[in-house]
Amino acid sequence: MRLRTLNGEVAKIAAARGDAPSRSLADVFSRDTPLAYTFIAPAFLLLLFLVAYPFALSLWFSLSDARVGESGSFIGLDNFRRLLGSSIFLQTLQNSLVFTAAALGAKTVLGMALALLLFRIARFKRLIRGAVLLPFIVPTALSTLVWWWMFEPLYSVVNWTLKALHVVNRDIPWLPDPYLAMFTVILVNTWRGLPFFAITILAGLVAIPREMYEAAESDGAGPIARFWYVTVPLLKPVLAVVILFSAIFTLADFNIVYVLTKGGPMNMTHLFATYSFALGLQSGQIGQGAAVSLFLFPILLAVVFTQLRLVRKATTYE
Repeated sequence: MRLRTLNGEVAKIAAARGDAPSRSLADVFSRDTPLAYTFIAPAFLLLLFLVAYPFALSLWFSLSDARVGESGSFIGLDNFRRLLGSSIFLQTLQNSLVFTAAALGAKTVLGMALALLLFRIARFKRLIRGAVLLPFIVPTALSTLVWWWMFEPLYSVVNWTLKALHVVNRDIPWLPDPYLAMFTVILVNTWRGLPFFAITILAGLVAIPREMYEAAESDGAGPIARFWYVTVPLLKPVLAVVILFSAIFTLADFNIVYVLTKGGPMNMTHLFATYSFALGLQSGQIGQGAAVSLFLFPILLAVVFTQLRLVRKATTYE
């Protein structure tokens, strides 16, 4: 309101002096709506061409029989029906759910523990907190390549270390074995996403008023009781948001699985992204590849909508 009044005074002074350019400039800045549209136009165009258009194109591909070099024709939901009858896709669906649930559980528990540890550190806390972010900053493909070298059957540093410590007496087939390969990709994904959980939860811990802990301690609550009845309830909105974002990123993971196993052995580590890549680009079946990538989109949309509503209600009540 004060800004509009000031702009009006500027316009009057400019009109009195006969300064037409100044008057038009004041008129432009006194209108909020056109100015707001001008500022958001670059971001809108960026989202339109880099997000909306590719999504609409992939939606069309999923409803067509398009192949590499061919535009294809509309076939409706046939691609999705074929996927439901494919044993490889059903295995991919199971892999994705197991991978996401295991990685999210590990990152939540370990992220909470690491955040509490970082919160308690007094000396060199800035340096240590910065170092914790390194796995999240390093390019995924580069760090995963190092992990592949560590677990590679012929030159495995992990196997060499375990044998040197007399923990095992033979090489462990980390990547060739189907179940160990799944354990490996879950481990690397957990290592990769742990800093995101730790730093976000740490920000939530810092925001909790100290008076809450002092009041609980004066009532006789011990460390465990303070954690369950003070820390966890106040961190629920933060945990809900971080778990939601991590679930989306984990379910759509590509780099870690592709570099480590490429979906093998025996399709036991295929996720939606890697199987979509194998079908759409390597096999040339663009339509089925797009259908794989969009298969869980309605479910994810419903989960995101529900989760955000719950977070908003929890925040409003608090």
